[in-house]
Amino acid sequence: MKKYAFGVDIGGTTCKIGFFETSGTLVDKWEIKTDTEDNGENILSDVAKAVDNKLAQEGISKEDVQGIGVGVPGPVRSDGVVNRCVNLGWGTVNVEEELGTLTGLKVKAGNDANVAALGEMWQGGAKGCRDVIMVTLGTGVGGGIIVDGKIVAGFNGAGGEIGHITVNNDEIEACNCGQYGCLEQYASATGIVRVAKRKLAKTSEETSLRKYEDLTAKDIFDEAKAGDAIALDLVDEVCEILGAALSNMACVVNPEVIVIGGGVSKAGKILIDNIQKHYIETSFHACRDTRFELAGLGNDAGMYGCVQMLLD
Repeated sequence: MKKYAFGVDIGGTTCKIGFFETSGTLVDKWEIKTDTEDNGENILSDVAKAVDNKLAQEGISKEDVQGIGVGVPGPVRSDGVVNRCVNLGWGTVNVEEELGTLTGLKVKAGNDANVAALGEMWQGGAKGCRDVIMVTLGTGVGGGIIVDGKIVAGFNGAGGEIGHITVNNDEIEACNCGQYGCLEQYASATGIVRVAKRKLAKTSEETSLRKYEDLTAKDIFDEAKAGDAIALDLVDEVCEILGAALSNMACVVNPEVIVIGGGVSKAGKILIDNIQKHYIETSFHACRDTRFELAGLGNDAGMYGCVQMLLD
């Protein structure tokens, strides 16, 4: 194993780049702008320049670099090909081949949520475990499933798309994916607000939630912690949906730990405790002891997971 590696988490706005020792130590991290103009054709060359500049700055030879792990916001096939990555403007791009040619380094690519799960398994909330479900609750709901230390990516890289499990067959509004009743419509930051607005429109009960002109998921959890009855009901409703969905998944992969990350996870104990309560109520008896943990690496999880891919 060589001493150094790069982890690159490509997002729609920025690329987060980490320079690591392969022992797991993050030496430095920084961001560059994601250039989505011209269908994102400059993204990988910008990453290559950033890597080359860092090595020159540190006086490190490429001979000492294990490679570059890359996380992208879309399905990635086992051969490193991304088929359609809307946020980046990409159609079909072979990330591993193109970035490898640009840098002369080994490149391994994976879906961003999957690599975040790997990062949490390696150095975060699931450290020491090899069977993990990670759920990221942000603008959408992402996920990663790890079985026996390996990511479950599936036939064309769409494994772990937890946010698009159907949890309500009676939903009349479409999810961004085009389907109806997806988990993402209820448990993402935007979904939680959507559920709240529906509830507030149906009740005349007094609640502190009405004082917010631009209600957010954080406001809802803050008011629930302060004891607001409607906010508490909303948190319970959302966690019941999420807990039941996770208990169904546990019947398939039987995780040792479920890690909750993303912006909504900053709500902390009230979120974890409520999800776990409903998970236990609906889970198969042999899966009931699954541990729940908050993600430990925050926005750095993807970079850590990208490096972990190289070490496997």
